[in-house]
Amino acid sequence: MKMKMIFLAFCMTIMFCMSACAGTTKNTSSDLGAVTEISASENNETESPEENVMSEGTAMYQLAAENESAEDEAIEDSSMTMKIGDTKVNVDWEDNQAVEALRNMAEDGDVTIQMSMYGGFEQVGSIGQSLPRNDKQTTTSSGDIVLYSGNQMVVFYGSNSWSYTRLGHISDKDEAGMTELLSNGDVTITISMG
Repeated sequence: MKMKMIFLAFCMTIMFCMSACAGTTKNTSSDLGAVTEISASENNETESPEENVMSEGTAMYQLAAENESAEDEAIEDSSMTMKIGDTKVNVDWEDNQAVEALRNMAEDGDVTIQMSMYGGFEQVGSIGQSLPRNDKQTTTSSGDIVLYSGNQMVVFYGSNSWSYTRLGHISDKDEAGMTELLSNGDVTITISMG
């Protein structure tokens, strides 16, 4: 898109230079009337393509802006958000089948998961259905979100080593922030679209 805009600007500059050169002819007073007629017709001919290029360029720019806006809206519409209680957290979601299945669930309405404290380092809750698994031996850290046994979401404020399917990581909270969110009793997690 940038190359198109640069090319368009280059073409417009060349056309402006050409039209400026066409109007700089030195005239004598005897043929001033003839030159004026020729200059007027040349200006009409050169202005018409410039106006066309400018309107096409403006239209192309407007179309590009509309497309980018539509793409931004589509990205916002397709992104999942997560709340822990009333606190919205930023999640870097994994690109896997489990997250895609979770996204499909959220498209049908908010996914609400009642979490329970477990082990002093995590909160665990049933998703309500099984998601595709790709379990691997994993050592988690604070902020990690994983799938356990195919139907349990686990959010960590400490660390553990087990076989999980990674779902994502909460990127805007450090260990102290995660501990504050998760270590003071059971919480509710809400996952929604947009």
